[in-house]
This record gives sequence, structure tokens and C-alpha cells, in this order.
Amino acid sequence: MTELLDLYRTMVRIRAFEDAAEAASQGGVTWGGAATGKASEVRVKGPLHLSTGQEAVAAGVCQHLGPRDLLTSTHRGHGHTLAKGADATRMMCELFGRASGYNGGKGGSMHIADFSVGMLGANGVVTAGLPIAVGAAHALKLQDQEAIAVSFFGDGAINRGPFLEALNWAQVYHLPVLFVCEDNRISATTRSAPMTAGTQAASARAESLGIPATRVDGNDVEAVSSAARRLIAEIRAGGGPRLLHALTYRQKGHVSVDPATYRDPQEVAEALKDDPIARARECLHARGLTEQAERIEAEARQEIEAALAAAAAAPVPQAADAYTDVVTIGEGAWK
Repeated sequence: MTELLDLYRTMVRIRAFEDAAEAASQGGVTWGGAATGKASEVRVKGPLHLSTGQEAVAAGVCQHLGPRDLLTSTHRGHGHTLAKGADATRMMCELFGRASGYNGGKGGSMHIADFSVGMLGANGVVTAGLPIAVGAAHALKLQDQEAIAVSFFGDGAINRGPFLEALNWAQVYHLPVLFVCEDNRISATTRSAPMTAGTQAASARAESLGIPATRVDGNDVEAVSSAARRLIAEIRAGGGPRLLHALTYRQKGHVSVDPATYRDPQEVAEALKDDPIARARECLHARGLTEQAERIEAEARQEIEAALAAAAAAPVPQAADAYTDVVTIGEGAWK
């Protein structure tokens, strides 16, 4: 019961963060420029890629990782980053483009990193996180570290070259890395299935390289946690790479201001009935933990409200900050 409460806490924190970020990005204009009638100030500039509906995968996997374990994420990385232990306020400040954000307000939503908790970074390039995680795992092996690397990626990534390259390298060198496919069944605005040859492609392609793969209901946080616990233990024991294929559903559009009119409303309505947080809440109620669940929900709302207030009040970067964190070579560079 304690573990489910911990998993639930992670999930509702992610959902609260995503809901707040979504609202802060919708300041009166939708994707394509149509007015919504809202008068709220646009505080988050540019669209965000939300992981709403996929919280169980991030929570279930990261539940079994420590600060020394390394993680790479995707353009849809808020949930992974929070689950790995990053600070919600610094994350929100980065979304707002504030100087107190993780990247000094210069990286934004898709580039948040926190090496102190092993979060090597979100990544706006589809599939780019996989070879980074494999390189990190190779370094861990060469240094004889006990830690492992984990890479989250979407189902759309399996059709890109770096997916095969990363899995091949990991298997050839027997690296301590877990590949986690968040199969939300859509690649940006296009269904993944018609673009992907074969069935259960993420698992099948891993197995063709000799990498054991496990499929799991990605909306069942306890199932994800159980599978991740086993796979991570096998990797730590020297078993080499593993792949976790989690079937889930992205409840929102590709970006925060995308109404996703390309999806069948009935499909979305049916998917919402399988919401991972609602499912976990029902389990907690059935186990007599309703009060604890409600307390966790209230704490998550308070935490994210405080993060929003801090981000809104934080200073923006100075113009000179544009030249910090930049490596220059040669006389007169960047003048």
C-alpha cells in the first residue's frame, strides 16, 4: 500500500504540473491563431509537449531508480524529469523563461536537465535520447559503476535510425541500460500504426537483436512498477540491456495549444475512461486509503501553485546572459 501511495504521489504531481503548464501556455490563441476568447496573459511562450495520460510509465519506472542512475527523456519530458527528482519550481521557472530556471531560462520545456539527480536532459530531437543513454551506460560500465541508464522514447522513435543503432550498440557491448517505449499510439499528429511495419514493433525489433522485451499496460502504475522492478534488477545483476514496451495514451494534442481535431472524439472519450490516475485512485479507495489519496492531491496542488507563483515573480535573464554557457574558439568570436 505504501508503494502505491508513493506512485500515486508522483503521478498527481506530474498531472498538476502539466495542467498548470498547459493553462499558462493558453493565453487566448490556439494552434493556427484562432481566438479562444480568453483574456489571460501568455506566461509560457511557445507550445509545450504535455505527457498528460502517460504518468504511470514515468512513475512506475523511476520508482526503482536512484540519484546515481542516469536518465534521458524526450520532447515530452516533464513527467520523467519530475519523477527522477527534479525540482518543480525550477522546472516551472524554465518553462517561463526565467533566470532561476534549470537552464537559466534559455532552454525551455524541451531541454530541462538536472545532473544532480541523474537527469541528463529532455531532448527535442526524436530518438536522440537513446544513443545518449547508451553512451552514458557504456561510461558506467567502463567505470565499473553500479548505476544504470534509462531512456524513455515514444513509439514514433522506433522508425528512426538511432533506435536500431542504440539498441545494437547496447546489446553488442552488453550495457546496463533500460529502453522504455511509451507507446501512446500517435506520432505528433499521425497514427503510428499505418507508418510502422510489423506487429508489436518495439518489442519485436528489440528481440530480433537479442534484447529481452516486456509488454505492459502503461496505464496500470502497479503493473509498470512491477515490470520495471524486475527488468532493472536483471540489468543491475549484469544481464545487459532490456526493453519495456508500455501501452498508454496521450490525452492531449501534440502541443499544449493543439486541439487535436485529427483524432476521433469517441476514441478520446473511451481512452479517458482508462485514465491511469483514476485507476490508481480507485485502487486506493478500495484499500481504504481515500483520505491519504486526497491529502496527496491537495499537497500536489499546493506545490504546483507555489511553483507557478515563483515562476511568475522570477526575473527574466539579462541580455548579457545570452553569451554565457557558450564555448567560443578563436579571437573575436561572438562579437
